[in-house]
Amino acid sequence: MMKAVGSRSSREATARSQWLVRSLVVIACHFLVSAALAQPGRYSTENKKAIKLYEEARSCMPMRDKACIEEKLKKSSEADPDFMESHLLLGEFYETEDRDADAEREYQWAMDKNPLFFPNARFHLAEVQFRLGKYAEAERNYQLFLDLKEASSSLQGRAQLGVESCAFARTAVHQPVPFDPVNLGPNINGSGPEYYPCITADDATLFFTRVVNDENAVQGIQEDFFMSKRGDDGAWGPRSRVPVINTSLNEGAGTLSPDGRFIIFTACELYGDYGPGRRGLGSCDLFISRRIGEKWSLPENMGAPINSRSWESQPSLGSDGRTLYFIRGLNTSEGTRVQDIYVCTLQDDGNWGKPERLPEQVNSEMVEESVQIHPDGTTLYFSSDGHPGMGGLDLYVSRKQPDGTWSEALNLGYPINTSDDENSLLVNALGDIAYFGSDRPGGQGDLDLYSFVVPGPLRPNPVSYIRGKVTDKSSGLPVEADIELYDLATGKLTTGAYSDPKTGEFLVCLPSGKDYALNASADGYLFFSENYSIAKSGTATKPIELPVALNAIGTGQTIALRNIFFNTASAALLPESNAELSKLKRLLDTNVSLKVEVGGHTDNAGDDASNQKLSEQRANAVRDHLITAGIDAARITAKGYGETKPVADNANEQGRAQNRRTEVTVL
Repeated sequence: MMKAVGSRSSREATARSQWLVRSLVVIACHFLVSAALAQPGRYSTENKKAIKLYEEARSCMPMRDKACIEEKLKKSSEADPDFMESHLLLGEFYETEDRDADAEREYQWAMDKNPLFFPNARFHLAEVQFRLGKYAEAERNYQLFLDLKEASSSLQGRAQLGVESCAFARTAVHQPVPFDPVNLGPNINGSGPEYYPCITADDATLFFTRVVNDENAVQGIQEDFFMSKRGDDGAWGPRSRVPVINTSLNEGAGTLSPDGRFIIFTACELYGDYGPGRRGLGSCDLFISRRIGEKWSLPENMGAPINSRSWESQPSLGSDGRTLYFIRGLNTSEGTRVQDIYVCTLQDDGNWGKPERLPEQVNSEMVEESVQIHPDGTTLYFSSDGHPGMGGLDLYVSRKQPDGTWSEALNLGYPINTSDDENSLLVNALGDIAYFGSDRPGGQGDLDLYSFVVPGPLRPNPVSYIRGKVTDKSSGLPVEADIELYDLATGKLTTGAYSDPKTGEFLVCLPSGKDYALNASADGYLFFSENYSIAKSGTATKPIELPVALNAIGTGQTIALRNIFFNTASAALLPESNAELSKLKRLLDTNVSLKVEVGGHTDNAGDDASNQKLSEQRANAVRDHLITAGIDAARITAKGYGETKPVADNANEQGRAQNRRTEVTVL
């Protein structure tokens, strides 16, 4: 389905790892056979012409003269049709050149002739048969290899995976999942390759990597980021090159923050210095840039501990803006683990923590790449050739459990996965549409971007979002504010973002099934408070539009604390209030001369005297909490207003809920 998907910066890293993996398997045949054949008198033939041609073929290998290798080996086999070494080396040559049908012919001949001459060839025969979709034959040869006492122990794990993959593939082909890919069209795709899509949470802006001609590039071509915006009719507009981020070097494999205002991407600078912020630590590093208005900042290397002397690629930023998944690979051939998924978290001090390798439910001892953490924060999509699958790199999903563990990797099934390599998958925030790169017939040319409807069992948890604009309440001018979304049940920060200083616009994700507190704060302003409940199903399809008008700190200015909670007819603060109370304390800590009044308000249910008393008790509960937290008592007064100052109609529950509130007024 998809081949060679990824930016060259990411493809360079990917190709390097895939070469290592293929070498660890295939080269075992070459080195062992060559060692046996390098000594005179040890060949399986005495035909001097066949031996001479065979050795001439071997001498062509260091120069990578493919035509010479194939021609000499063919003539060697013709000189002596029973020359085992010639057939085996020709099979190896075809396998490394992805000519699996030809490789199968040579390996099968060797197995029919003498299966114990070089037992590892049985494994290679099974590998090429598996890639050809001959699952029954491949499974038989994998098992025969495992049954051999002479079999290489280093390949037994791969052979066992092969047996499991054959069983999976046979079932998957007969139980296909729904899959109807749609080309994104000429506004996105051109005659060259397009791949590695990333999209904003509102499905409105698409970024992707594209190969372009560039006379200043070393090879005459290089990779750049392009973008497209969705029109009112739902169609993607014409693609355009992203300025500042793009250079005459390669940029690719990016991930966007949910609002599209930050991008983290891969660049392979090879330890060089290519302008401000573009110095690499390893062969491939992760870089970050921020968009202010429509202008992108100069990219900066994300530095250690994310980047290292190895290579890092294909990042995926969580919707919380604090969790980053990425691929880290080794530059050496030590061991078989060459490419894994890592995760790191932004700490409270603003520094990234130490990256941690994901466990074996996700990472195998082979290749993992093309990772996406869905905006729900728990569903991980990735590519791997180390779990049972259809062959090559397949797409998988794993889900983070409440205890922090990961579920076993689930193959997305056939025909989403095929015997070719599949990667470059991106699932939108709502979870119903996936985007991917493919070189399937009928496209605009080479790799194109496609979309398809995600089958139900493979979908993540749906995610809604709040889109708004922060302004100064008096002037109406945009304000750069810190937007924080807290899980009311735990008090933990769910996501954070900044409003754009040029426009005031912001967007934050809301994973479904929870209640949230939203705060917006900026220097010199009282913070804004609101709460949202999307615990009921279906609300993820109804994004929230929210204007946020901030009051500058001044006498008489008021904050409505929408996330202070009490039980009915009680003045006992509920734990869900902690996030808001902490925010209020920080405001007072930051503005040490500020004195405030805490005001309690009720609806009109019940008698006036009871409401007045309850409002006073609730105001004092908030004051007492702040004093206990360390705020000087002289800076806080408390007053109850009962039902005397409604802000909405008490005739309905929605209005009464607005009237039951706690306010803070600057004195």
